[in-house]
Amino acid sequence: MNHLVITFSDIFKKSFLNSWSTQQLTLSSVVICLFVTMLIALYIFLLYRIVTRKTFYSKNFNISLVGVALITAAIIVTIQSNIVISLGMVGALSIVRFRTAVKNPLDLMFLFWAISIGIICGAGHSLYAVILSVVLTIAVLLLDRIPTIKSPMILIVNASNLDIEQQIMPLVKQSSKHAQVKARNMTADSVSLTIELNATDGQLVRQLQGIDGVTSVSLIAHNGETSL
Repeated sequence: MNHLVITFSDIFKKSFLNSWSTQQLTLSSVVICLFVTMLIALYIFLLYRIVTRKTFYSKNFNISLVGVALITAAIIVTIQSNIVISLGMVGALSIVRFRTAVKNPLDLMFLFWAISIGIICGAGHSLYAVILSVVLTIAVLLLDRIPTIKSPMILIVNASNLDIEQQIMPLVKQSSKHAQVKARNMTADSVSLTIELNATDGQLVRQLQGIDGVTSVSLIAHNGETSL
């Protein structure tokens, strides 16, 4: 019985564990992997700066894309070297919680892109990472050139006349094809109207300001979803 236990233990240690130590880490292989990952990550850094030129640009987030790609590549290279290390890293990474919300969907795409580059390069398939980057760049630049629908604007009218809505809505509809009252806030002697309308010039604001009873007019750009 003891002989069988020893034999099973030897088989488990020598065959199972050794079979998963498939790759020996060398300094040159690690340096090459991280260098290629860094080059592709720097390319992502430049492309992110170009694509987000019209929106809010976060340099810290852009720098973090390069760091995420390099860290992911280093983890994947280490995992391939030994199954024991890989199990330990899985357990360590399982307790990590990211509490910073990524609000821009485009930022989320670039974040997954950087992670994917790290995984692919760490696995030793740098050519696939280059192909992915080229195809994704073409897709992003082409879609970025497609003209978007103009976002609606928000018109806020404050007036002391409770019946002001009947006077201002004809003017609003003349200036915009789409106009809809979204909110009405009324007190005993004042009313506030919130109207969604298509993008317009400042002439409407001047016309509404000249109506008796109107105290203030504000035209605010809408940063939410666009509508037809």
